[in-house]
Amino acid sequence: MHLTRRVLLTGAAAAALVPSAVAAQSAREKGERIAREAAARTEGYGDLSATGEMILKSAGGQTSTRRFDVKWVETGGGASRSLLVFNWPGDIRNTALLTHSYEGRSDDQWLWLPSLNKVRRISSSGRSGSFVGSEFAYEDMTDQEVEEFTHTWVQDGAGPGGIACHIVDRRPKSASGYSLQRVWFDRQHLRVQQVQYFDRRGAHLKTLRVSGYRLYQGRFWRAGRMDMQNHLTGKATTLTWSNYRFDTGVNPNVLTPNALKRIR
Repeated sequence: MHLTRRVLLTGAAAAALVPSAVAAQSAREKGERIAREAAARTEGYGDLSATGEMILKSAGGQTSTRRFDVKWVETGGGASRSLLVFNWPGDIRNTALLTHSYEGRSDDQWLWLPSLNKVRRISSSGRSGSFVGSEFAYEDMTDQEVEEFTHTWVQDGAGPGGIACHIVDRRPKSASGYSLQRVWFDRQHLRVQQVQYFDRRGAHLKTLRVSGYRLYQGRFWRAGRMDMQNHLTGKATTLTWSNYRFDTGVNPNVLTPNALKRIR
């Protein structure tokens, strides 16, 4: 009698777990589908260049501005290279960040410091560090490749400005300064509208809001503004982007660590 009851209870418990397991699997599958479709819509551009400004804001409200040029080029197989070079003001002029992004493995990054005449490779542990004193980490400046995260759909809900969004949690598979990134993709075009970053202890560290999207070549949406707010320090950094130019003939062979020393 007791054995029969135990079997019945065990069976009931197992049955009760099935719906939650199926739901979890469905949430994971839906999150992966959303992330992959969003990534696919940004690919196939070949190469492009843009100009931008970085505006740093202290907790007390003081601001400083930097200007930069950036170029990207796809190198096949889901890989790409990018080079961001500051051109103003003079104390940061020609400082450059080179990123090689890959599909299925961690990215490589190098920082060119002209004042020291030195190329510094950014280690895996260093990717969580601040990029030139901003609220953007080095890892924020890379392509967020789908394969580098697990994705779980959380719910559909309103994003910034009331935009209808898919809300997806992505967790890094390798070394990262974040334990979790919660991403709002707008449902119409799957453009990133907002990202909440949680540190390794699970605290809500930063929030990124992306706005000012424009459509180029009838296919590619590119943002005009990115606002990163650090909730622990009160500091913020804004990146503004303009003058997007596609098919400018960016040569991937010159986007190499050795070429950084020739930046003038």
